[in-house]
Amino acid sequence: MENKGSDEVEKLKTKFCSVWNNVKYSWALKSKTLFSRNSPVLLLGRCYHFKADDDGSADEASCREPEEGFSMGNVEAFRKDFTSRVWLTYREEFPPLPGSTLTTDCGWGCLLRAGQMMLAQALVLHFLGRDWTWSEALTLQPLDTETWTASAAKRLVASLEASLQGSPKNSDWQHSEPQSSSQGSAEEAEAHLKEMYHRTIISWFGDTSSALLGLHRLVRLGLTMGKNAGNWYGPAVVAHILKKAVEEAMDSGLAGITAYVSQDCTVYSADVADCHKPPSARQASVSPPIAGGGPSKDQPGSASILPDSQAVIILIPVRLGGEKINPEYFEFVKNILSVEYCIGIIGGKPKQACYFVGFQDDSLIYMDPHYCQSFVDVSNGDFPLQSFHCPSPKKIPFSRMDPSCTIGFYSRSLQDYDRIREELSKLLQPSTKEKYPAFTFVQGHGRDYDLSAGLTPEKLEWPFIRSPPRTVTTAGDFVLL
Repeated sequence: MENKGSDEVEKLKTKFCSVWNNVKYSWALKSKTLFSRNSPVLLLGRCYHFKADDDGSADEASCREPEEGFSMGNVEAFRKDFTSRVWLTYREEFPPLPGSTLTTDCGWGCLLRAGQMMLAQALVLHFLGRDWTWSEALTLQPLDTETWTASAAKRLVASLEASLQGSPKNSDWQHSEPQSSSQGSAEEAEAHLKEMYHRTIISWFGDTSSALLGLHRLVRLGLTMGKNAGNWYGPAVVAHILKKAVEEAMDSGLAGITAYVSQDCTVYSADVADCHKPPSARQASVSPPIAGGGPSKDQPGSASILPDSQAVIILIPVRLGGEKINPEYFEFVKNILSVEYCIGIIGGKPKQACYFVGFQDDSLIYMDPHYCQSFVDVSNGDFPLQSFHCPSPKKIPFSRMDPSCTIGFYSRSLQDYDRIREELSKLLQPSTKEKYPAFTFVQGHGRDYDLSAGLTPEKLEWPFIRSPPRTVTTAGDFVLL
């Protein structure tokens, strides 16, 4: 009897901790974000100008790279594009993480979540293409102060009721996704197929030990680098963890893609070229991860990869200043986020890691993982998708961006890489004030330059700093040296 009472107390404690996490992290994104109608908005290579909604005009010259990604005067198009990006946040009540008893990543897993979002964007480009948007993106309600507060209040009531009544807590999303029919027109069949890919991509990031790119897998890989669940994971460490996760993913759907991490802010072109050549175990053509085949080969951005090549996710850890970001890099970051093959930047403001996807004027647009949501069982074929998409973009001044970050690019083929290298080399030309570029491209292999093969966690964290390892306090969400 005494043990039973003790168990009830522990359950009640757990529920109250859950409620506290919801209250603490549910309000991290509560304020509304204001956008100017007089300035272009860039989102992962796509340019939107809201002014045309009012007066039918827009200054085309004000947008970068307007030839392919230019969109004028459609606020809804921007909202749909942003909301269609995969949003991965803090979760709670999932199975314990490897090497620990933790069942939530609240307070410490923000950079892992940001890395997952960047990786998810690469997979969206790989399987669905940049033009793809989620059909239900505009049905989600904006996450302003009232809706976030109401959500936290509902969680509070549900948690307390479940604790007192001993019943399981209801899921935040009660209805299942409508099943689109594969019957009918070719357009309907294609839309249904892409939605299956969409769902499959999200399932790879589920919070279970079996999810190929899920938090459990990333934490397990982090253990090999001296990182435990609950520790701080820096942008460079996350880049190497993501690389290992993609390389070791045992799924035919991921056989046509791999990852490369630069060394000492240097991209070695011969190494990237090698990555575009699949290993012998992956010589067979890529089979789709779900039933029904893949997108049509003549569709732009389809996942069809030639047998003699595979796509490469290029991850480049950089440091854009000392304790604060150097203003000389603001224009560089804008240029990077203006190209369609950029999959974003992970980093953030002090004590908050974010996933940067665009900008307007002197503010970055980002997706914030600092919102605690309930565990979703992605093994269920019709699991709800709403909590994996964010309808409310947030902004932060460039001056508040932390200088330590990782930049990501998606290269579909060796020909793509040659174009990417050529275009980025122009953007990387140092200004008269800034002597050194953020990173460089070099011919040859990294091994040709006698780089150390065994990288310690300290060197993985700051691969471009040659000073002896130092003990760094990791009490907060972000490390400042």
